[in-house]
Amino acid sequence: MRINRTIISLLFVCLVPLNGSCSSGEGSTGTGGDTPEQNVTFVTLSTDKACYSPGETVTFTSSSLPSSAKVAYYYLGDKLSEQPLSSTTWNWTAPSTDYRGYMVKVYTTTSDGKETVLGSIAVDVSSDWTQFPRYGFLSNFDDMSTSAINSVITSLKRYHINGLQFYDWQYKHHKPLAGTPDKPDNNWTDIANRNTSLTTVKNYISAAHKAGMKTMFYNLCYGVLSDAASDGAETSWNLYKDRNHSNRDVCSLSAPMFKSSIYLVDPNNTGWQNYLAKQNNDVYSVFDFDGYHIDQLGDRGANYDYNGNAIDMASGFKSFIQAMKAKHPGKRLVMNAVARYGQQKIAESGNVDFLYNEVWSNDANYSWLKDIIDENTSYGNYKTVFAAYMNYDKANNKGYFNTPGVILADAVMFALGGSHLEMGEHMLGKEYFPNSNLQMDGTLQKAMVSYYDFLTGYENLLRNGGSFSTVDLSCTNGKMNVSAWPPSTGNVSVLAKKVNSKCEVIHLINLSNANYFSWRDLDGSMPEPSLISTPSLRLKETNTIKRIWFASPDIDGGVSKEVEFHQSAASVTFKLPSLKYWDMIVVEYQ
Repeated sequence: MRINRTIISLLFVCLVPLNGSCSSGEGSTGTGGDTPEQNVTFVTLSTDKACYSPGETVTFTSSSLPSSAKVAYYYLGDKLSEQPLSSTTWNWTAPSTDYRGYMVKVYTTTSDGKETVLGSIAVDVSSDWTQFPRYGFLSNFDDMSTSAINSVITSLKRYHINGLQFYDWQYKHHKPLAGTPDKPDNNWTDIANRNTSLTTVKNYISAAHKAGMKTMFYNLCYGVLSDAASDGAETSWNLYKDRNHSNRDVCSLSAPMFKSSIYLVDPNNTGWQNYLAKQNNDVYSVFDFDGYHIDQLGDRGANYDYNGNAIDMASGFKSFIQAMKAKHPGKRLVMNAVARYGQQKIAESGNVDFLYNEVWSNDANYSWLKDIIDENTSYGNYKTVFAAYMNYDKANNKGYFNTPGVILADAVMFALGGSHLEMGEHMLGKEYFPNSNLQMDGTLQKAMVSYYDFLTGYENLLRNGGSFSTVDLSCTNGKMNVSAWPPSTGNVSVLAKKVNSKCEVIHLINLSNANYFSWRDLDGSMPEPSLISTPSLRLKETNTIKRIWFASPDIDGGVSKEVEFHQSAASVTFKLPSLKYWDMIVVEYQ
């Protein structure tokens, strides 16, 4: 959570001083995405879970199918198996190898062997969701029917969301459980005086678990309300802006909309750590949460304890995380690094399961997203989740997200190896998660399904190690201009990663029509990129190439396609079907 220093937030303002590998096999052909449509009935596909354990049964469901439909299963570009379909529901036994993503295509074949892709879907086979986190959120816990809850979970399941942050579910920041473990309250109000239902929270947790998702309860690491002393919190834990303890550090919230302002305490104070750990124990005794999503408010400037000692807040984060893990070793922990604040110490704790960056104007450009990924990687083998709020200014009013801005931001984040906290009951446009001013239109909804399929199905190329590299790539038929990362005006950006000695991945991000390079797209003015048809490319390469294949979330739902190529002594030439937003080229070497 962060409050912008120059813009009043929608609801409140805080007073601050301010092992991947490539494999061989065959891909698919056919039409879809930006290619000309045929007289084809496309199908919608779903699975019974968001992710699976190795060897677990996957149940697929499709809308109506033609009698000639078949299904094929792929690991990267390698076809594992195929079978005819005789029913709109069928099962597949997930392979026994852990931490792999698969693409599944449903298709028909003509007598001359031409394939038409009818639909596609990804499958994640991972025993631990934090290996490839696809983090979503929930923010409304009012009295809800079982069907309404299941509808939200079903929607998130289609995006393969495998972890959920329960935002502002708690009664008080210093006392998250309302009532007692033996007799919890049936209803309570959150910080914004919104009704929260015990039954709704429990039913959401249960529904998420049935769908293969894990659940994380949200809370600050150092927040107390005005009545904290009456609940046993000691005043000696408070943080101050001066050395003579006369000016408490506070996030000021106005009544009657809010039940209290939020006062800050020292996260490094062992008394506070023990107190909150006991409160969390009460939470875990009532709710089957899988862990604790820890929040902060960013750089608060100078802070002092009651005795006038300067506080190293970032080191306090490390100490706090370690204390929470020691008290509940079986529970997962994630902590927000607001504008990167405290990220190194968060990582050094050794007890967070991935790194979570709430990104603001100081990291507004596409190029700076890579800087965050690079920095996080330097701290250890951590995956990155971006909390990055799209169309932030536009979200002050009702309307729709700007589809090109969202797609381009996700394309960059996913190509870099990150994921994006954005999907919940609605798509996020503000740091206050209940804000639902902006909605997805039909085009964006459809695109997000394909993009999350792509993120999931190719997770072993996108998110499983490797190192960013530089390639010499050019377009030979004048269809586009290309330039190496970072983005430059009028060019398609090339982002390459060496997965291993036998495999290199080359991403093409179509920013050629972009009028700026801010992923935030504050006012929703990022233009739609023009479709680039059949670009011919030359890659300077002296190593012998065995195979090139291609996939795009914009074509056929992301299923892979073989690419014909011609190699000389110093280069290789090939042609792609098209480029709309994002193409991924996979080069395999002998």
